[in-house]
Amino acid sequence: MAQMTPDFKLIFEKEGVYLHTNAKKSSLDTSIPGFIRIVEHAGIPALEWTPVEDEGRDAPAVLFSKKEGEGGLEETHFEPGYEPDWAVISTVKKNREPVQTTASGEWSFSLPLSELYSLRRARFSLGRNFLVLTSRGGHPLPPLHFHRGGTRELLRAMHRYIILDPSPVDARLFLAFPNDSGDVSPSFDRLQLLDDGSDLVQRFIHDPYATTFGGFSKVTTFFRAALKPAEARHPRGSLDPSQRLGPEDEPEFELITCGVELGPRPQVTRGQPLERWDDLLDPEGRVLQPEKLKERVFRGGIAAPLRKELWKFMLGFYPWNSTRSEREDILRAKTDEYFRMKVQWKSVSEEQEMRNSLLRGYRNLIERDVSRTDRNNTFFSGSDNPGLTLLHDGLMTYCMYNFDLGYVQGMSDLLAPLLFVTQNEVESFWCLNGFMELVHQNFEESQEAMKKQLLQLSLLLRALDPELCDFLDSQDSGSLCFCFRWLLIWFKREFSFEDILILWEVLWTRFPCENFHLLVACSILESQRGELIGSDHDFNTILKHINELTMKLDLQSVLCGAEAIYLQLVSCKELPVKVQEVLGLCVAAPSSDSSPESEKSEVERLLRQ
Repeated sequence: MAQMTPDFKLIFEKEGVYLHTNAKKSSLDTSIPGFIRIVEHAGIPALEWTPVEDEGRDAPAVLFSKKEGEGGLEETHFEPGYEPDWAVISTVKKNREPVQTTASGEWSFSLPLSELYSLRRARFSLGRNFLVLTSRGGHPLPPLHFHRGGTRELLRAMHRYIILDPSPVDARLFLAFPNDSGDVSPSFDRLQLLDDGSDLVQRFIHDPYATTFGGFSKVTTFFRAALKPAEARHPRGSLDPSQRLGPEDEPEFELITCGVELGPRPQVTRGQPLERWDDLLDPEGRVLQPEKLKERVFRGGIAAPLRKELWKFMLGFYPWNSTRSEREDILRAKTDEYFRMKVQWKSVSEEQEMRNSLLRGYRNLIERDVSRTDRNNTFFSGSDNPGLTLLHDGLMTYCMYNFDLGYVQGMSDLLAPLLFVTQNEVESFWCLNGFMELVHQNFEESQEAMKKQLLQLSLLLRALDPELCDFLDSQDSGSLCFCFRWLLIWFKREFSFEDILILWEVLWTRFPCENFHLLVACSILESQRGELIGSDHDFNTILKHINELTMKLDLQSVLCGAEAIYLQLVSCKELPVKVQEVLGLCVAAPSSDSSPESEKSEVERLLRQ
């Protein structure tokens, strides 16, 4: 138990909290049992961890304090019995890690809560009882594992001093702000940071494929704040507490109020799958009419025997005008290039990888995702399945090919069908690269592309069905955040595996417009309007209902509905310009005003009517 002094107050203490040092001298992760505490020293709250071995004896502590007369920080070893002046502890120097070992080799840390920048559930396969804290100096502390639970109790105690808001770019990350009121916010329970509840809504929120915005109860506020000028937001990309919008605040734009008559929606029928394409090839194997072929694919998809060959054209592995001989050369060159990249990560030793946290992180995340991707499909089912090895190796190689982007959760969902169809490691990799050319912005950390697509979807739905939009707005669901997963991985989790093969090849044609995937989302939403409007659904039950549509949607009906929506919109002579832009019917003219005030983001521009 910590020693109590007149200016020292113990707020919280928990035993059985292990610190994982991940020592670089060993390939094994080292865990040390200890105590986690929140203490007040001279009125200054701090989070402390000490190993069990330190309890009951006066071991030196390692803290960070300012040097006299200097703005920087130094590591200071305090002798037993010395009481450091906590008032001078302010910020951790960026080039120094906040956790160090004492002269005796023991680990410990003490971090003022005012210096806590963020808290996150561990990124990799460590489980929800792991927490990683980061100081405002930018250094993450080693993961803390609560072997006996107690994470929520710790967070509640911390909430007396700080407020945890979900990051706009990472569902596992929560940003720390001062709590001036000292009260535990009622919204804290809604964050459900760590509980493994069985409630479907909570499982959907925690699903990393569902969203990267964090708790859905915060999404509307995030969207509003995201539209404020950059200088009004937190300098590191989080939301500035002084700029947070209250419930009464409204964004400075108005979504489309469509008062025009769209006219009747036409009936659409689907065609048959493309079963042969010899008539579209010249004697040397060139595709004579690529647009005609893509139109036939859009109308009915591709028969299974042709997919292996045609997908390589549709995803850019082979040029449409290449001959058979040229394609053989391309395959040889691309095979050599692939295995050169694969050797790069295969040849990294364990010792090297221990010094490359980024590569190690990609590997851990890939291994976790591969183990749960399409395991019901016989190609990936069972243990020690060669399909899983090919999936893992393709994703690792993509990290070497595009190291800036690396691996982001959801990419395994994109590669698995490609690997299943091509049955070839090299070809599936280059097809993935072509697919990522279409959707790579979905996976970028800024999430600007995802915000833009959700706002475009709002524009389309407002034009199509203002009543449905009004209902969703009334239930705090107008942001359409529940469609995030649909757009992120192109409905991969919503349809059966076989249906996804058809849907993707239809979307790859880019017919009848590049944003046809948004019309697919509109078709699904409109098919549910009878279930939603007039019901007593609130935010959570709307989310639950949408999530339970998985594997219950009829793909052909959805595609017919999406094409009918497109034909209905383009036939409207008074279609709002912003909707025309989403459909690619016109191109927005750039603004001639180049003043700083006029340099708005594309997202803001799309929303102004």
